Amino acid sequence: MEQVQQIIDQIPIRHNFVSYFISLGIFIGLLISLVILLRTSKKSKAFRIYGWSLLIQSIIATDVFLCYTGLIKYVLHFNDSTEPLVLLLAPSIYLFVYSLLVRKPITIKKHSVHFLPAILYFFTQIQYYLEPISVKVNAYLGAYYPHVKRAVVPENTDYTYQLIKDEFRWLVLFSFVFYIVLSIRLIIIHKAKRAKTNSEYTRIDKFDFSKNTSIGLLAFFLLIFIVYLNYDDDGGDHYIFIFHTIIVTITGIVLLSESRFFENSWIADKYETSSYKGQEISIDEIKNFVESKEFYLTSSASLKRLSEELNSSANYISQIINTSTGLNFNDFINQYRIELSKKRLTDPEYAHLTIEAIGNSVGFN
Repeated sequence: MEQVQQIIDQIPIRHNFVSYFISLGIFIGLLISLVILLRTSKKSKAFRIYGWSLLIQSIIATDVFLCYTGLIKYVLHFNDSTEPLVLLLAPSIYLFVYSLLVRKPITIKKHSVHFLPAILYFFTQIQYYLEPISVKVNAYLGAYYPHVKRAVVPENTDYTYQLIKDEFRWLVLFSFVFYIVLSIRLIIIHKAKRAKTNSEYTRIDKFDFSKNTSIGLLAFFLLIFIVYLNYDDDGGDHYIFIFHTIIVTITGIVLLSESRFFENSWIADKYETSSYKGQEISIDEIKNFVESKEFYLTSSASLKRLSEELNSSANYISQIINTSTGLNFNDFINQYRIELSKKRLTDPEYAHLTIEAIGNSVGFN
């Protein structure tokens, strides 16, 4: 044990621009992920998944930071402990894109297969996690200081876990390729369905955000591939997480630019920003009007007309609908039309009408 401690003590501590830059990315990533997870509504499933993805990235970045700086020598039992989380990176980003575009709930029953590789890999590495500190020291030195003298390990040490560990890089690359293809496929499918939003206050829509996220995933893959080609072990991981810092910083800027902090209404009283003084309209009031007046039945139903009926601003009505339901005005109105169409298609009273005629009868052009 004394010999092992002597080797650990010889591991140098290094702090430079790279370590500071990675630590910045960790801080920003943790900050954004915690804000999203703590402040985002439970109805915003997509961004909660994005928050978890950022949290996972930040935890992995912390591991890389500790290894790069040498501070891992104080917590060597945790060396390589975040490897299963790496296999969650690409799936978590894909599930964010899926949830944002498809708007279907992510359930364990339906989507657990995406987490299976990470879980299986974790079980194959339990043996490594339970190995003595000497094995962890040698694993770290092999990646970062291959010429340093290794620690003596117990004679009966079993390295069968290494069979899977040696293929870890290929598992990561395959995971990224697979989920990049799935993400691009989703974007292509939904590009044709992309509807122009009526919510003028939204400067970046879900399609663009999904597209940019997928581009970031592709760039991540290319960088990982280049690093893996040039480094036999984890010694080049810091380059990947320099890029991670750039990505989370851009993400932070984008999310901040969308914040209400930059709207005049954030700090002003109602009478300073609204032409309808003292008036507030809830999503329930909008729904009650649309349903009671059967507003959706007319093909001329528009955001402007609805705002006039409710004596409010079109922008304000659009914002309430978007933030409360996650839908733009057209999708919100079409929901009612689709539900009524389904009823009329099975109603004998409308059996004499064609599908097109039923569509026209509920307000579709």
